[in-house]
Amino acid sequence: MNMNQQQNLSEQEIMTDLLATEKHITSAYNTFITETTCSNLRQNLKDILNEEHSIHETLYNTMNQKGWYPVNDAPSQEVQKAKDKFSKMRV
Repeated sequence: MNMNQQQNLSEQEIMTDLLATEKHITSAYNTFITETTCSNLRQNLKDILNEEHSIHETLYNTMNQKGWYPVNDAPSQEVQKAKDKFSKMRV
């Protein structure tokens, strides 16, 4: 592609890219939080992580409303199975 040509992305493609980026960013912040020994830095990173989760949620909700990220509810039996599994993992 010629460097002077511009590639036009659709709104859906842009939002899909943004959502993927948010997933990557939140994963990175989780890693940073678990690896820092400075409590002030850890708290700042947690605050930023919460903001990133909020951005992710907004993107997801918008995409879902537009039909670009449809999801189906899990059967209640599967939800209960997951709850049981993870409640046993608590320490």
